[in-house]
Amino acid sequence: MDDYSDYYAGGEIMRTRITLACTECKNRNYDTTKDKKTHPDRVEMKKYCPFCKTHTLHKETK
Repeated sequence: MDDYSDYYAGGEIMRTRITLACTECKNRNYDTTKDKKTHPDRVEMKKYCPFCKTHTLHKETK
């Protein structure tokens, strides 16, 4: 079983693991999970980038 996935009682996967990349320096800084039913589009959020040393927009990557 994947450590990042939660399962329903029937064995259905509820959350999916995603990687967030900085839009300025393109480094992949964060791993997180998302629920595909409530967020079908790609996730974007402002997070701290240790390479840029500032808060930047991070987008979901494959």
